[in-house]
Parts: sequence; structure tokens; C-alpha cells
Amino acid sequence: QVQLVEAGGGLVQAGGSLRLSCAASGRTVSNDAMGWFRQAPGKEREFVAAISRGSRTTSYASSVKGRFTVSRDNAKNTMYLQMNSLKPEDTAVYFCALAQNKYYGGSYDQDYDYWGQGTQVTVSS
Repeated sequence: QVQLVEAGGGLVQAGGSLRLSCAASGRTVSNDAMGWFRQAPGKEREFVAAISRGSRTTSYASSVKGRFTVSRDNAKNTMYLQMNSLKPEDTAVYFCALAQNKYYGGSYDQDYDYWGQGTQVTVSS
């Protein structure tokens, strides 16, 4: 059974930084694509960032490009999201996702097979 566990969320002031992590268990993720999504209160879940199995390909939502960086350490079975210059509109529950046996998952949540439980990020103004 694959489990994804996010960590690193919290409360931060606008302009601050947070680093989220997503630890996978039950499977070695080196052959899997991974991604980050978020859901703000009253809104649909939206794409944040994606990374290919070997980290060669990454992509970002336009709203976070230049501020967020996705990375992964396959030896640790973990993906990260470095979030800088945070804005109040970044407030959301952040979810990590895994696309099994895929090179790259992209921005559509339907392409991912497993999801974490989410971690809350709150940015105060």
C-alpha cells in the first residue's frame, strides 16, 4: 500500500518561506512522476508543480513560477516544494501526488494515482 505523507506546513507572514516535504512509503518512487496541488477554502483543487521521475522535467503553475521550486530525492523516497516570497493567496491545503510508472505526471489531477492527506499552509498579510 502506497502512502504519501506531507510535512512542513504552517503559518508564515507574507514574504516568508516554507519548505514542504512528501515522504513516500510502500513503494520505491524512482520510476514514478510526482506533483504538488493545493486547495483553498471554497475553491477547487489546483495544480502547483510537477516533476518527472529523474527530475529532468519540471513545470509550475503561472501563479507560483519564479517563487516555488519542486525537487526530489529518490534515494530518500521524498519530494520537496520550496516556497519563497509567499503571498496570502498561497494559503491552502497542499497535497502531494504520485503517478505510478509514469515519466511525468503533468498538471491534471486525473493523471495521478496516489495522494497524501495534505498539509495546511497559511500566509498572513
